[in-house]
Amino acid sequence: MRLTQAGHSNESILKDKFIAVGVSGGIAAYKACDLVSRLVKAGAQVQVILTASATRFVGPLTFQTLSGRPVITEMFDEPKQWNVAHVSVADAADLFVLAPATANIIGKLRCGIADDFLSTTLLAIGAPLVIAPAMNVNMFHHPAVQENLAVLQSRGAVIVEPDEGRLACGVTGKGRLAEVERILAAITETLAGRERASEKADSSRRGEPEIAASAGKSIETGAGCSELAGYRVLITAGGTREPIDPVRYISNRSSGKMGYALAREALRRGAEVILVTTPTGLPLPEGAEVVHVESADEMYEAVMSRFDAVDVVVKAAAVADYRPAAPAEQKMKKQADRLFLELVRTPDILAELGRRKERQVLVGFAAETNDLETYALDKLRRKNVDLMVANDVTQTGAGFGVDTNIVTIFDGRGGKETLKLMAKEEVASRIFDRVIQILSNSCD
Repeated sequence: MRLTQAGHSNESILKDKFIAVGVSGGIAAYKACDLVSRLVKAGAQVQVILTASATRFVGPLTFQTLSGRPVITEMFDEPKQWNVAHVSVADAADLFVLAPATANIIGKLRCGIADDFLSTTLLAIGAPLVIAPAMNVNMFHHPAVQENLAVLQSRGAVIVEPDEGRLACGVTGKGRLAEVERILAAITETLAGRERASEKADSSRRGEPEIAASAGKSIETGAGCSELAGYRVLITAGGTREPIDPVRYISNRSSGKMGYALAREALRRGAEVILVTTPTGLPLPEGAEVVHVESADEMYEAVMSRFDAVDVVVKAAAVADYRPAAPAEQKMKKQADRLFLELVRTPDILAELGRRKERQVLVGFAAETNDLETYALDKLRRKNVDLMVANDVTQTGAGFGVDTNIVTIFDGRGGKETLKLMAKEEVASRIFDRVIQILSNSCD
């Protein structure tokens, strides 16, 4: 049984929660049957809403049997009780999950179009929204779809990235609906995060000290600096590309997802954000200043030229340690059975930041495969960082290219915080909680 960060099982988090499941018209609609079944087994009350197109793939009777309640398909169905149906569902929902989410429904939601029951209800909800896109690979990567997802994400929606694989149209690429396990993890982590926020609010009303996690002006209170407005935060993301020739390069498995989650979290808390990123294919965080780079040398120049003007640096990018000494000017042809490349060291960006830093808060990352604590602490000391976020990339759910992570946060005072498996958005939130603590101490 998988536990969320808050220590709750899926069953305890979902028990008696009212979950609205919106199903739009894609071939992946059949996977929503498993999602509904597992939500119900975990104790949730589930209301399924189907678009007209979705009913062409899976009939309402199937979802009615799985959920144990009538399925809503039409705006003008005769109401079972006297209320405005879409408002009633929206008000009652503890969480709304859209799976699968087609390009059409994503576009409608971004633009505020309400022309059927599902789109109308989506505009009326005040509960957290989890969106799991599924579509053709070219559709998913279309700039319009990526922009729509970025806007929805900036409004607070949790996006569960689709998987890569063979699609219904016969091509292979990114666009398959995420596995139900990942969607469930996003749902439970989102609900757990909401409960923690509610607990923090209750503590605040009782006068107990806490570190604020909402966006807004950084002000002095009895607890010191509590928010990120007025601060400039620089975040690096992705894996660098070191050219071998004009066609080939050396890189790593970093997807950039952790860095982008950090950028969104810093923006949510009111910071001015600079995102230095390699090519990732991810939706760009709306509101951030984005600096595009490819190689370690380019990232070094982009970061160093901006370092003096920022307050916080989070080095989440995976920077190559070595690069080809002499990249070929033309494409190298296949000739001998063996090819030898001479590699030279790339600039150590984190170490240089540690040498130069004065007032800045510096956060580093350590992706390890063994002896995690030993290597992380050594890196923390050698590079003079305030926080070192370490993960064992061999652990399921903590490697590259996934939406979750398992990290341990070390600080320069000997502190250590080990987090359970959680969504990268929640990891980002916990990291900035620690950053705010450091900023708060500097205001005392």
